[in-house]
Amino acid sequence: MEETGHIDTSRPHVARMYDYYLGGKDNFQVDRDAVAAVEVAMPEVRQLALENRAFLRRAVRFMAQTGIRQFIDIGAGLPTVGNTHEIAQRAAPDAHVVYVDKDPIVLAHGRALLATDDRTTVVTADLREPRKVIEHPDVRELIDFDRPVGVMLIAMTHFLRTDEFDPVIGALRDALAPGSHLAATHVTVDNHPPEAVDGVEAAYRATPTPIYFRREDEIAAVFAGFELVEPGLVTIDKWRPDPVDPAPEPTHWLIGGVGRRP
Repeated sequence: MEETGHIDTSRPHVARMYDYYLGGKDNFQVDRDAVAAVEVAMPEVRQLALENRAFLRRAVRFMAQTGIRQFIDIGAGLPTVGNTHEIAQRAAPDAHVVYVDKDPIVLAHGRALLATDDRTTVVTADLREPRKVIEHPDVRELIDFDRPVGVMLIAMTHFLRTDEFDPVIGALRDALAPGSHLAATHVTVDNHPPEAVDGVEAAYRATPTPIYFRREDEIAAVFAGFELVEPGLVTIDKWRPDPVDPAPEPTHWLIGGVGRRP
């Protein structure tokens, strides 16, 4: 059993900020203050978070329809309503799901929420140390890397420096069996005012995890070694919209896609 670790409330954390964007209660004043600073530059950030969550649901359902029965959601935040395990297991009751986050509050709260679900677990690990994710005993207990896996990097790759793409995402890719899928979303500078981008980047510099806005052609590097499924890399409102599960009005701040490992 892992230790839950020390929960640092002296600085904002992206998992707790995201929880607050989505209207959750597992956050602290320092996180709410950071969100307020983001909202000054990007007033639609809460709408963006809901739009992002809608993309996650569509991507998980798509993967389940292709036959994937095991998922790793990295940088998942708190596994609340409408998250990966609920969507995956609704489509395929035998699906296994592992949530990975480096904030110990996710482990503490996630284990309590998932106590009765033996097909889902939460582990503490850092995306920047992909081998520790892949080799974590609790990950290995639920995930068979000889079979296809669905990896979710939802609103996570923009926290990586460009020189980290290959050692981090490449290491994850190389551990996956052919037929595995990667879903990722990333904030973009395209068609947005520089002052808004600068304001959000400044707000995140107050956290342990700076954010990096990029152009679409730069974001494409996230999917190196994967074959993008239709419609490719697009603003997420254009990725297989589902009238049965409508997303909020698009903000066009997020570019995303799903890639298949050949």
